[in-house]
Amino acid sequence: MNILVTGAAGFIGSTLALRLLARGDRVLGLDNLNDYYDVGLKQARLARLRAFTGFEFEKADIDDRGRITRLFSERSFDAVMHLAAQAGVRYSTETPGAFIDSNLVGFGNVIEGARRSKVGHFVFASSSSVYGANAKLPFAGDEKSERADGA
Repeated sequence: MNILVTGAAGFIGSTLALRLLARGDRVLGLDNLNDYYDVGLKQARLARLRAFTGFEFEKADIDDRGRITRLFSERSFDAVMHLAAQAGVRYSTETPGAFIDSNLVGFGNVIEGARRSKVGHFVFASSSSVYGANAKLPFAGDEKSERADGA
């Protein structure tokens, strides 16, 4: 299969890409390599992926509509594994624009690109941090997501 993995330099994205490559899939990894956390760590993950001949990498922001539109018009994917997002619950209150751009606009760009190019499979994974202060396990998607301070 030919698979797009967004957020490929992240922990989950790089681990998923490794598994896909190990089973023989071709993977295009997409990541903006932002400096929210150690870029060296992201580069080290990409180095492991680049050891596979079936891996390609593109540095890009998913909120760049033109770039994502071109990506889907120039490439063909059997599946999209969309994991890219701006991380950091506390950071979201300091820089809400970064979250809106990546997590909302970027998501829209990726899912619309997949829809228009008729990708057969689309998987989206979200952070567990959306569950807020809830301590009940296992987490459930219909739980309230207040912060511990009640906000």
